Amino acid sequence: MEQTKASEAEINALKAEVQRLRKDNIEFHNAWRRTQLARNEQRPYTLDYVERLFQNFCEIHGDRRYGDDPALVAGMAIYHGHPVMVIGQQKGRDIKQRQHRNFGCAQPEGYRKAMRAMKLAEKFRRPIITFVDTPGAYPGVGAEERGQGEAIAHNLREMARLEVPVIVCIIGEGGSGGALGIAMGNYVLMLENSIYMVITPEGCSAILWKDQEHVETAAASLKITAADLHAWGIIDEIVSEPPGGAQTDYNAAAQLLDARLKPVFEGLQRKTGTELRQQRYLKFRRMGVDACGS
Repeated sequence: MEQTKASEAEINALKAEVQRLRKDNIEFHNAWRRTQLARNEQRPYTLDYVERLFQNFCEIHGDRRYGDDPALVAGMAIYHGHPVMVIGQQKGRDIKQRQHRNFGCAQPEGYRKAMRAMKLAEKFRRPIITFVDTPGAYPGVGAEERGQGEAIAHNLREMARLEVPVIVCIIGEGGSGGALGIAMGNYVLMLENSIYMVITPEGCSAILWKDQEHVETAAASLKITAADLHAWGIIDEIVSEPPGGAQTDYNAAAQLLDARLKPVFEGLQRKTGTELRQQRYLKFRRMGVDACGS
């Protein structure tokens, strides 16, 4: 009996040590380490959060112009009893899924599908919740031929005009215009081990140093972490993750996000369409001003 109790005590002590090491690893690693965590293949993706936070999700397909883009999912759902529109980039777990989802890199038809869903949400007065997780918009020849830049620019203009609440959740990678194409919102939540950037550290290193040996310096200089972006006013709130990162416990990660998402959702519901448009406009006009002191 005493030996059993001793074994249990030892196991509990080891568990506590594991949790401490996980916490230390998260708190003290640099921007490049956070980049690697944001890209972790086991990290929960958009549909993992949809499964845990929403009910009756009904996916919308196609942009009514060219085709459907599996890299970007959109659909109607119920969130705490309220009808909403959910939009987000989706990556894949294995090689077949990744190819099908194009590694989360949306093409023009993906952004046009997203805007079709947003306009539908506005028509029926449904708040919009987006999940950002992409290395960037797909840069292929076909995507450029079909108007990749125009599709993203169109989304930015039209999202600025929406008269329903738009809440953005950055859950992994937020890559440049590919992320911003669904991220012009009234409120931006960002998981603590996510990144939001104008260019990848690898791309920055290749341009400035002509090699891949300076990715850590590039990551730190780009200010892509949640703490950096919160200080600059680019995001509104940092969402905590389970010890070790969101990939260690999907349910806990969803609960932590829900705890911050729900009050924001309820607060924006009380604003009029005109107030939402004005608040969104002023939010993006003020970005970086407070941090610059001007």
